[in-house]
Amino acid sequence: MQISKLLGKKFNQESNKPTNQRESSGGDSKLTNSLKISDFDKTSTSEKSNFDSKAAKPFPKSFRSQSAMEYLMTYGWAILIIAVVLVALFQMGVFNSANFAPKAQPGACQVFKTTASTSLEGICNNMLPQYVAQFNGASSYVSTGTTELPAGSAARSVFGWVYITGSAYFQVFYGYGTVTATNEATFGILSGELDVEGDSERFTSSLTPSNNAWHFVGYTYTAGSNSITFYLDGQTPQVVNDLVLNTIISGTNPSTIGAYPSLLSNPFNGLISNVQIYNTSLSANDVQALYQEGIGGAPQNTQNLVGWWPLNGNANDYSGNNNNGAATSVIYSGSWENGYSAP
Repeated sequence: MQISKLLGKKFNQESNKPTNQRESSGGDSKLTNSLKISDFDKTSTSEKSNFDSKAAKPFPKSFRSQSAMEYLMTYGWAILIIAVVLVALFQMGVFNSANFAPKAQPGACQVFKTTASTSLEGICNNMLPQYVAQFNGASSYVSTGTTELPAGSAARSVFGWVYITGSAYFQVFYGYGTVTATNEATFGILSGELDVEGDSERFTSSLTPSNNAWHFVGYTYTAGSNSITFYLDGQTPQVVNDLVLNTIISGTNPSTIGAYPSLLSNPFNGLISNVQIYNTSLSANDVQALYQEGIGGAPQNTQNLVGWWPLNGNANDYSGNNNNGAATSVIYSGSWENGYSAP
């Protein structure tokens, strides 16, 4: 009983002491509670503001620049390699839309003629050829028939698509007639310019199709006139005046694609596609429409079409006139899209 009273008294004395005194009793305790939350509240506003500004301070510019340099050093070579590969693939034509467009099988579109009517049948719209004809610039040519080809000074139109890789003085695209008497009509590229030879004279334009790219080329001739109108892609047509054509067709001299008729000289070096011959002078609107159809375009005027060689895997004539060709040293290539852009 006496002990309990003494302990109770001691406890009451400790309870009545200030907090800091109770914590320091025993000589080795620390004033752990001497800093209270209320004491932090007494901190000056300027001190708080200084603390906050230090905490919110962004990384210095030098640090950010160093991080950017480290990123470039780590990934820069990979980015450069990817860019080089993409450029190479683009130049190879991998991203050319023609690679993904539907391709027409040989003979997919053709003209059928009867005594009563002429009709274009098959898959003829928005199609690209599966193949084009490749000429080696030395021994390649296609020899074709001459039925209903325009003779003398009759009207005519000659059109097609070419991809030139050679640089010879004169390369023949298409020609027919009697060469020995200079009574032929031979269309080609002379010193880089579109040219027609006929009756010992040349009609030479200043239109120059570039190498290693596809071009729509051709000419029209009005019956009995002394002028030829040249066409290159969608450029402004060019009229060249000279003598009147006088084309003489001999049964022993077939028309020729890719070389001089009869002589088989001045061979073409490159690719040829969709050769069309008409016995009329197509209007500028017809020619523009033919160009806009692209390399696989169907004829614009089937009534006056006398020769149509798509060269899509063979040398057949699909004009309905059966001027089928025989190819010599010609390769039908399925990889032709590079350098072609649809009009």
